[in-house]
Amino acid sequence: MGWEALQHWGHDAVRVARLTGGVANDVWTVRVNGQLAVGRLGSRDAADLAWEVALLQHLDRAGLSVPVPIPTRDGHLFVDGLVVMSFVEGGPPETASDWGRVAETLRQLHALTQGWPQRPGWRSSIDLLETDTGTRIDLGAMPTDGVARCRAAWSRLAGHPTSVVHGDPNPRNILMTRNRVALIDWDEAHVDISDLDLVLPQNAAGLEEDAHDRAAQASAAWEAAVCWKDDYAVQRLAEVRAVGADGDL
Repeated sequence: MGWEALQHWGHDAVRVARLTGGVANDVWTVRVNGQLAVGRLGSRDAADLAWEVALLQHLDRAGLSVPVPIPTRDGHLFVDGLVVMSFVEGGPPETASDWGRVAETLRQLHALTQGWPQRPGWRSSIDLLETDTGTRIDLGAMPTDGVARCRAAWSRLAGHPTSVVHGDPNPRNILMTRNRVALIDWDEAHVDISDLDLVLPQNAAGLEEDAHDRAAQASAAWEAAVCWKDDYAVQRLAEVRAVGADGDL
């Protein structure tokens, strides 16, 4: 149906302006019931979208600042791949103090989602030690030595605490004000090792040196696998150290 689905939010619901930065989705500001909101149209299936909107509602109820799904006139939270969410104001983190607040917010996310079910069709980095595919990841398409390096990096985090991870906490997906930190664009969110979210500028999460190295290597391996084979993925794979004779990085 495409953007025609927006009519489910009201006959006066309209698109306003395209938002940049999205890769997998078509994202616009929209006006619904006279209020500015954000519409995201993509190809994710109903089970995937149901997981995401339930997560956002849970986080909103718990006090985390996230885009809140806006229901259609008949109460549905998505229609034919279209989700409409509240508009979030703010700017990106800039200072070390800002990034410290981001780290605190991510840790709140992790604490609120321990034991959360995996996003349908997704695999965690630890799952990929034994399986080759999950969502957009296909390890069979990567060089054999690259897969070995990625798996070695992920194996160093085996047994560490898991939770929902945002999956892409870059400055474009963080909107801050003096009073709160909002996380937007949950398209990459899934259940995984919590520390994968905490590889932040200036080590704002305060990870110990070894913990930071493990998380940074595993994060680079994840981004290489999920984006393979664009230039960014090749660059990230180059950052994952080779496996030594003892199997360590």
